[in-house]
Amino acid sequence: MTTYRTHNCSELSTNNTGETVKLAGWLHNKRDHGGLLFLDIRDHYGITQVVCQKKDAEKYKGINLESILLILGKVVQRPKDSINADISTGEIEVELLSLHIDNESKPLPFAVNIQEDINEELRLTYRFLDLRKKTMHNNITLRSNIVKEIRSSLHNAGFTEYQTPILTASSPEGARDFLVPSRLHPGQFYALPQAPQQFKQMLMASGFDKYFQIAPCFRDEDARADRSPGEFYQVDMEMSFVTQDTIFSVTEQLLYDVFRKFSSSNISNPPFRRIPYSDAMLHYGSDKPDLRNPLIIQDVTSILSKCPIFEKIVKQSGQVRCICVNNSSTLSRKFFNEATEFMTQNGAKGLAYITYENEDIKGPIVKFINDEQVNKLRSTFSLDKNKATIFFLCDLQEQVTHLSAKLRDFLGNKLQLINKESYEFCWITDFPFYELNKTTNKLDFSHNPFSMPQGGMQTLSQSTSIKDYLDIKAYQYDIVCNGIELSSGAIRNHKLEVLYKAFAIVGHSKEYVDKKFSGLVKALQFGIPPHGGVAPGLDRIVMLLSKSPSLREVIAFPLNQQAQDLLMNAPSQVEEAHLKELNLIK
Repeated sequence: MTTYRTHNCSELSTNNTGETVKLAGWLHNKRDHGGLLFLDIRDHYGITQVVCQKKDAEKYKGINLESILLILGKVVQRPKDSINADISTGEIEVELLSLHIDNESKPLPFAVNIQEDINEELRLTYRFLDLRKKTMHNNITLRSNIVKEIRSSLHNAGFTEYQTPILTASSPEGARDFLVPSRLHPGQFYALPQAPQQFKQMLMASGFDKYFQIAPCFRDEDARADRSPGEFYQVDMEMSFVTQDTIFSVTEQLLYDVFRKFSSSNISNPPFRRIPYSDAMLHYGSDKPDLRNPLIIQDVTSILSKCPIFEKIVKQSGQVRCICVNNSSTLSRKFFNEATEFMTQNGAKGLAYITYENEDIKGPIVKFINDEQVNKLRSTFSLDKNKATIFFLCDLQEQVTHLSAKLRDFLGNKLQLINKESYEFCWITDFPFYELNKTTNKLDFSHNPFSMPQGGMQTLSQSTSIKDYLDIKAYQYDIVCNGIELSSGAIRNHKLEVLYKAFAIVGHSKEYVDKKFSGLVKALQFGIPPHGGVAPGLDRIVMLLSKSPSLREVIAFPLNQQAQDLLMNAPSQVEEAHLKELNLIK
């Protein structure tokens, strides 16, 4: 194969018995069996066992693990009682003829050959060692294979791949920009793109029909399990002369094919469920619902508005929400106490509930509910005849929505209702075009300023009050899987007069739009087709398919939660001369 090896460490089998071979790789493990020394040699492809006879055992047993070894040996079959079915080379071993230590490793800061919990800071400091571990190595290889499949699928669907600039102008995408000072233009800055939003729209203006890119995106935002600080990659797509339905169809087929290829779990069949934003917030308490959880939140304000324990909050524009759990005969007093404690820790004033058992009704709030309310609740829900429990929360709308989502998650997990071997996709549609900024109490864009409002100029022009504007929906959508937002997308605003009007409503002048989005404004003046797109997060797709707990498990060299690269020591101080060259200091 090469000067260093005739075979990799996964391909030798009984068909190679008797052959003299060369292997090269890391010393994965060693076992001293009193006269015989067994060395496991590992490369990217797998592991092969090498046997050192007594005369060599003493010489080589002190080699540090993870040293680079060059092996010359003879392939022999293993005895039947020592066959290792866990590795592809488990039916053979290599009898050592000669061994060369090409590069000996220092003692390791942590073990590479076993899976164990290791402090994440230590893992990231020695990321190259962490990536040698089987799970991490498999995750990064899976990522490569997923990218290959996505590219192939999109090319087959008629898409063409284009690259867009990394150094560009600032664009409002909902997060802070990373800025790059310009040496040639003192006091001016480039921005790293939060997304290729305007560029992909201008590609549509340029006459290209179906664009995609495995696009790097840069956002100065805090880390969390499903968000990587600094940079991430998305499968960026845009299409001309399409409706929302076309984008849904193309995206569904892509995701379904990718998930089916790389997972044996159950996967939603296209077309995926479509849930309006308002329904998602009501029935799941979130615009990222985990549909593996069968529990549904219901609004029962109309039934219980006169209930004494809820009446005061309802009069203050509060709402009563509930979740019904059927077959609740196994729920104990301890369970109810744990649920109540969990909810109070998350900001609830308490947790009310009643239990229907046959014809009886029990629970701490039964004395506050009259027969009419009991009957209306019974007729509203399909209650289990033997035993069913209804949990109630009451608060102002925003808070009760948040609390209901917490309760739904608690019940779904505690009662083991969630199918862990399933991928449940849905679209969240009809997002509000505007929202009230909590800081300024003025109108602001809720999702993406470049989206087309439903009804276009007519809807914007006919609206006269804050309520009217807040009622406007946009052709904006998210695709969600198992409670994780994979992507936002939209049908774009391709009419300049609508763009000006949309920005004017939030207080921005025509001059502001012309200056801030000069490239897009130019394109909109010269004939740009109806177009739209979507951009599923590559890192999140790999995280889901590998069943990893965080994005850092599927990114080769991630930043830590404080946005630091512990391996390369970034961010770091820069020499004063360099800062002067960039005109950042005098």
